[in-house]
Amino acid sequence: MPHTKSAKKRLRQSLQRRARNRAVKSALRTHVRKVLEAVQARDAARAETEFRLVAKEVDQAAAKRVIHPNKAARVKSRLAAKIRVLKGKPPRPAAANPESSGS
Repeated sequence: MPHTKSAKKRLRQSLQRRARNRAVKSALRTHVRKVLEAVQARDAARAETEFRLVAKEVDQAAAKRVIHPNKAARVKSRLAAKIRVLKGKPPRPAAANPESSGS
């Protein structure tokens, strides 16, 4: 346990942040699950509606650094790809990255 006054305050702050971050992550997982359930049920309209909510929440979590911005982009990309396939459109090809060429 902390002894100094400042260390006690830091402990209180970190516990509050941890609780807030866990709540945000839990809500994100719940909304992602709703999109996946809509995709599995072949309900494109509901999937798109839920996806808009997920995209907003994921972006907000990334802005607050609750999750990494790359993870936010990855989650949105994967969900968008699943919705594209559900709507009968072909999945987009992976972007050509000139930096990753093996030369």
